[in-house]
Amino acid sequence: MSRFPRRATPRRYLMCSPAHFKVTYSINPWMDPSKPVDVPLAVAQWEDLRDRYRSLGHTVEELTPRPGLPDMVFAANGATVIGGRVLGARFAYPERGPEAVAHLEWFREHGFTDLLEPTHVNEGEGDFAVTSSYVLAGRGFRASPLSHGEAQEFFGCPVIGLDLVDPRYYHLDTALAVLSDAGDAGDAGDAGDDVMYYPPAFSPGSQAVLRRLFPDALIAEEPDAVALGLNAVSDGLHVLLPQGAVGLFAPLRERGYEPVPMDLSELLKGGGSVKCCTQELRG
Repeated sequence: MSRFPRRATPRRYLMCSPAHFKVTYSINPWMDPSKPVDVPLAVAQWEDLRDRYRSLGHTVEELTPRPGLPDMVFAANGATVIGGRVLGARFAYPERGPEAVAHLEWFREHGFTDLLEPTHVNEGEGDFAVTSSYVLAGRGFRASPLSHGEAQEFFGCPVIGLDLVDPRYYHLDTALAVLSDAGDAGDAGDAGDDVMYYPPAFSPGSQAVLRRLFPDALIAEEPDAVALGLNAVSDGLHVLLPQGAVGLFAPLRERGYEPVPMDLSELLKGGGSVKCCTQELRG
């Protein structure tokens, strides 16, 4: 059992239906245009995730999907929001470029006024993972290293760069998940951040940084990483993750979390799962 009682903290999320989801190009190793997508099944799986969040007491806002933008379902990539401040995305591939515009339009229409259109490539929470102490920032396949300084200046938070070296884990959110932070613990105990990650996805130096920052992190094994088990969302107690990552269930329970397996098999064809579909609106 965990030394610390876990507590769910209500969250606010932004999601986008996969009504137009399909795989017509390949910009990561998971995408194979020769494999057909069952769109009604993808929508049903996505709705199950959305409804699960709501049943757990979270607020889910919805971004209207746009024809011709099949990857809009991966809403985590559209921006990063901390303290009500919105750092927009700048996509590495032109196929996804218009998504950044759609996200910023949504934020403006919904009362967000502190927005920054970035100069450097970043793909939102794909490569920015927010803890109570740091913003962890991936680089190597999508985000520009220059985006890290841009984020640090905008948010006023320390940004820790991490080098990704395995193309299967092209975004940080495929290789690392934040499980809890000081805000989740409240007065109950644990004052530190808790994460889980897959070490071989990172360079040796970045592995050393992660060991120093998170000496008690949950270390994932390859079968669970390949199942995109680290593309997970936690509210401090419940951890929603792909159902195929069965090796993570027991270690999560030992730490006091409640794993919530989700079936997003159709969206895995695009290289994304729970976290990719979920942008958190903080503050």
